[in-house]
Amino acid sequence: MARGRLRVFLGASPGVGKTYAMLEEAHRLKDAGVDVVIGLVETHARAATAALIDGLEQVDRLTIDHRGVTLSELDVDAVVARQPDVVLIDELAHTNAPSLARSKRWMDVHVVLDAGIDVMTTVNVQHIESLTDVVERVTGAPQRETVPDAVLREADRIELVDIAPRALRERLADGLVYPAGRIDAALSNYFRLGNLTALRELALLWLADEVDETLRVYRRDHGIDATWEARERVVVAVTGGPEGDTLIRRAARIAARAGTRELIAVHIGEPDGLTSRANSHLDANEALVTSLGGSMHRLVSSNIAAALIEFARGVDATQLVIGVSRRTRLGAAIGGASISAAVIRQAGDIDVHIVSHGVVGHRRLPRARGALALRRRVTGFAIAVLGLPLLTVVLAPVRSPDSLVTDVLLFQLLVVVVAVVGGLWPALTTGVIGGLVLNYFFTEPLYSLSIRNPREIAALAIFVAVALIVSVIVDQAARRARAAKRSAAEARTLVSVAGAVISGSDALSTLVE
Repeated sequence: MARGRLRVFLGASPGVGKTYAMLEEAHRLKDAGVDVVIGLVETHARAATAALIDGLEQVDRLTIDHRGVTLSELDVDAVVARQPDVVLIDELAHTNAPSLARSKRWMDVHVVLDAGIDVMTTVNVQHIESLTDVVERVTGAPQRETVPDAVLREADRIELVDIAPRALRERLADGLVYPAGRIDAALSNYFRLGNLTALRELALLWLADEVDETLRVYRRDHGIDATWEARERVVVAVTGGPEGDTLIRRAARIAARAGTRELIAVHIGEPDGLTSRANSHLDANEALVTSLGGSMHRLVSSNIAAALIEFARGVDATQLVIGVSRRTRLGAAIGGASISAAVIRQAGDIDVHIVSHGVVGHRRLPRARGALALRRRVTGFAIAVLGLPLLTVVLAPVRSPDSLVTDVLLFQLLVVVVAVVGGLWPALTTGVIGGLVLNYFFTEPLYSLSIRNPREIAALAIFVAVALIVSVIVDQAARRARAAKRSAAEARTLVSVAGAVISGSDALSTLVE
């Protein structure tokens, strides 16, 4: 038996006409020959709504006595036994009487759907689980009855029943929503114009996200990679530098001109471990983009341009804002094509905005960055500064033609030690200076920098070559150690999450921790 289809009439607040719209649709279906019955509809003493019940078959409700109060609930068994094509079940977020098998009406709806019966139901935006805290901040009224977002996202059809906030207040003032005794309190509290406007916007945004999710699933299932410009989305890339605020504000203006609030900032860091360094500029960027109604994302990748394009396509971005390269022409000539050039080349149908800023050209040359930490490089220079004079002082007084080979090997050993500890630049510096010291203090003519023998040129070249080879090997080893450390950390995280799943714990909470 095929599962029934769920159709939800979503409203921003009570009184917008959800139940009325549902009953009108029931009459239309009945006129079309569809077997439609009312499982449960609440009219709230609204005459216009009650009038639409006439002409529709109603399934008898369950009557339950709870602590001296008579409660009227949906009779799920009676609905399933009746087997209509469509059943109307009002107020999806309703909490059932304690004596019933299921605590929530949306659970009853699942039973009816499993029986192959289509369901039409209603719910207000304040009852959506993910929005209850926002609604409480807006209205000051906590919501005790909620519906999980997943229940609504499983719906085959969601229709927004909308009315302008002023029109709803007029409807309320005319007594079409609440009895006369409740009108003044409602108008001055929950139904204030600002509250209704905010609730309406929440409903529209939640429904827009639902449409986006449906579109993403469709594109994934059909293997569609191209950007579909269903609505404008602006992604701004920030580097963690002082120009970030300028880029974010420019992106916000672009988004405003495009008539959208879809502003997404992204920072892509290098894969140097799971623990990111503190960055005051990034923190300020995140605070700014949040204040502008956007969101901030932080990613890790060794290919920044490719990761940026992949992220932009993943969120269906239509426009991408990046800063102009900081490098000068000399820096670009030495370092190759800039990230912005690679982004433009790979962007395809995403519009790319290159924004100038006050930090352009401040770096004259690309920074020499290795895998070794700054402390190790400083230590390498320190060993060179101490080792070269010490070797010279110890070996110079006892030099002789026979000891020259030993002297050269000791200086070569110092170069190797510096390369192992400090990497490339300390080793090259030690190699060059060590070669000059040997020439000045240990080879004829003494106390002069002169190279007469080709062997001396070869010796100096060997010093530099050894320094270069050893330092490259050390640098590669450090990079592999860093990658191994990152992999080990990721493996520990995955093991923790997997263990949580197996033990029945909350895997998402474990992953966040």
